[in-house]
Amino acid sequence: QVQVVESGGGLAQAGGSLRLSCAASGGIFSINVMGWYRQAPGKQRDLVAFINEGGTTNYDQAVKGRFTISRDNVKNTLDLQMNSLKPEDTAVYYCFYSGYWGQGTQVTVSS
Repeated sequence: QVQVVESGGGLAQAGGSLRLSCAASGGIFSINVMGWYRQAPGKQRDLVAFINEGGTTNYDQAVKGRFTISRDNVKNTLDLQMNSLKPEDTAVYYCFYSGYWGQGTQVTVSS
């Protein structure tokens, strides 16, 4: 059974950093686009960043220059380094890994 599990969320102060990690197991994962999404209360789930099989990345304008997405195809992990956090980054963050969703991890940034 495929499992995608996020970790690393929590509480941070504005200007601080958090690193989210996503680990996939239980399946054979094709190498394709993977990404991080987030959903704030009362809002839709939006793409934050994605990375393709060639390592090309793309970021939402709101996080460009502050967040970095990376992947390890051997370990089946996907990370999101978040720096210079802002209160508006507060949301539940979801990992999308090779067609599978994680359960989400809460990130709260205080001002």
